[in-house]
Amino acid sequence: MMVRSCWKPIVDGDEGDGSGRVDGLLWYKDLGSHLYGEFSMAVVQANSSLEDRSELESGPLSSNPLGPQGTFIGVYDGHGGNEASQFVSDNLFCNLKRLAAEHQGMSEHVIKRAYSATEESFLSLVKKQWLSKPQIASTGTCCLVGVICNGMIYIANSGDSRVVLGRVERATRETEAIQLSTEHNVNQETVRDELRSKHPFDSQIVVLRQNVWRVKGLIQVSRSIGDAYLKKAEFNRDPLPAKYRLVETFFRPILSCEPSTSSHTLHPDDQFLIFASDGLWEHLTNQEAVNIVNNNPPNGIARRLVKAALREAAKKCEMRLSDLQKIEQGMRRHIHDDITVIVVFLNSRSENTSLCGSPLSIKGGASANS
Repeated sequence: MMVRSCWKPIVDGDEGDGSGRVDGLLWYKDLGSHLYGEFSMAVVQANSSLEDRSELESGPLSSNPLGPQGTFIGVYDGHGGNEASQFVSDNLFCNLKRLAAEHQGMSEHVIKRAYSATEESFLSLVKKQWLSKPQIASTGTCCLVGVICNGMIYIANSGDSRVVLGRVERATRETEAIQLSTEHNVNQETVRDELRSKHPFDSQIVVLRQNVWRVKGLIQVSRSIGDAYLKKAEFNRDPLPAKYRLVETFFRPILSCEPSTSSHTLHPDDQFLIFASDGLWEHLTNQEAVNIVNNNPPNGIARRLVKAALREAAKKCEMRLSDLQKIEQGMRRHIHDDITVIVVFLNSRSENTSLCGSPLSIKGGASANS
C-alpha cells in the first residue's frame, strides 16, 4: 500500500515533465525524461478539430505494484471525428495495465488483448449512443503502440501510423532507419490481397477511385479501432449518414482491430525511436526522418520533424512555410494532415532512477484538443 501511494503521476497542466506548450496550431513538449532516457513530442493540427491523440506513460506498466516498469508510447490517428481516438487515449493504457497484471507480465498477447478490450468497449459506447449520435459509428482511429520494458521493445499497429528505429551500423558508423511496424493501408498491394482473400465473394471489397484505393470505396485503412459501420451491419443503416451506408448488407466484419505485433531485444546500437502518424510519413522518408534526429540536438527534435514535414507539404503546393502557417485549421487539411511525432531516445540501458516515485503521464496535443 505504501508503494502504491508514493506513485503520483505528473499530468498535463502540472509544472514538470507533464506539461506542453502551444504555438497557434502547434502543441509541443520539447524535452522530457522517461525511464530509459529523453523524449520529445509535437502535434500540429490541420483538421477543423484535431483528430490525432497521443500519449507517453513512463513508470508502472501493470496495476500490480510489483509488476513491470517501463515506457508506453501511443499514437492514435483518428478519422471521421475524434471520438474514437479520444476514447483510445482514455482507455487503452488502463486496459493494458489491467491485463499485464492478470497475465503477470508484458507480452505481444497482452497488448493484443488490450486492443480487443478497448475495441469492445468503444463498440458498446457506439451501441448506447447510436440513436442520438449515429455519426459516432463512422468515427475510428489508427492505433500505434510501443512498450519498452525489460530490455525489450514491443510494437503493435493497426492502421498506417509508423515507428522507425535509428540504429548505428558499426561498420560504417552511419545511423540506419529500420521500420519496426507493419501498416494496413490498401494503397499497398499486399493489404489489398489480404482483404480480397478474406472476402472472396465481394468484387468491390477494394475500389480504386481518383487514383486512391479504398475499402468499399470509403476508407484507406483495413485495420482500426472503431469504424463500427464497417464492423457490424447493425450500424450500417439509417440513421447513419447516407454517404457511409453500403448498398448490400454484410455478415462478417469488413475491417479488423487486430494489430500486427512484433518484439525486439534492444541493442546497445539502438539510439532512438520515431513514432508518428502518417501525416509525417507522407512528406518524409524513414531515412530522412532518422537523419534529422541524428544530426540535431534532442531538445525540440519532434518540433523540428513536424516543421520539416510542413516545409515539404508547402513546397508541393508551391508556397512558403510562412504562408502555410497562416492558413486556418480545416482549410489546412487540403495541404497536410494532423501530424503527431514522438521521438524516444534510448540513452540508458538501465532505468532512470530520477523518475522513481513520480511516473510520467503526458497526452500529446492536450491543450489544443478543444
